[in-house]
Amino acid sequence: MADTAPRTLIRTQERRALAAFGGRPSGTRHPLVATAMVLPLAALLVVVFGGWDAVVAQASSVGVMLGR
Repeated sequence: MADTAPRTLIRTQERRALAAFGGRPSGTRHPLVATAMVLPLAALLVVVFGGWDAVVAQASSVGVMLGR
């Protein structure tokens, strides 16, 4: 129990610093920000590796299996 006091103090200081600068706690990110970060890389991978054709082929195969 004695070692929890320093950790609590550090967390309190971190929260105060984040609140002062308008930040978010570590490990959290708005979903739209995460999407905006991932989309350019995803688009590059689709272009480089022909991913769109693979997605269409897979969707077509699933559609055939489902009888559509």
